Amino acid sequence: MIHRMTHRQSTRLSIALWLLATSLFLSACGIQSIPQAENELDATAAEVTNQYKRRADLIPNLVSTVKGYAAHEQETLTAVTEARAKATAMRIDPSQASAEQIQQFQAAQGGLSQALGRLMVVAERYPDLKADRNFRELQAQLEGTENRITIARQRHIDAIRRFNDLVAVPPTSFTNSLFYQHDKRPQWSLDPAEQKAVEQAPEVAF
Repeated sequence: MIHRMTHRQSTRLSIALWLLATSLFLSACGIQSIPQAENELDATAAEVTNQYKRRADLIPNLVSTVKGYAAHEQETLTAVTEARAKATAMRIDPSQASAEQIQQFQAAQGGLSQALGRLMVVAERYPDLKADRNFRELQAQLEGTENRITIARQRHIDAIRRFNDLVAVPPTSFTNSLFYQHDKRPQWSLDPAEQKAVEQAPEVAF
């Protein structure tokens, strides 16, 4: 016997199908994905600045420890201190910054990376310093932080690419133009000074 749907059942089914179709349409056209991508962009930007701050917080103790064994390396110690001051003075929101602001921010961080690289080269010349427990712990923390900076920066680069694709590539770009009007965000790249510091960084050996 063929079971026929009642009018109420038919109405419920129609509503369910309409809700499903609407949900799929909204997801495909970017109503949800664009704000989600923007939230991810904000989160990854915050992580980048947090890791740079973590590195900056390690530097005063590192400089003080090196100074205890190599006080006459004043030029190198001063360069690190000045580079830290310049880097921490650059306060930006990476998720909202202009391309020029991002370039300046990365240049300041790259300068600090280079100064730290030179400090580590100096430390290699002092066996007693290398054997100091406090220095070894700071060196390990610094290495870990540099790794986290690299990972956080790459995640932010990926988040920018995903966001830019959503706001600039059809069909989600049509939704952006109708509802959000987001502009593409400037992409990050490794500053030449920071790339040089990465390439020349001495191996950490314990």
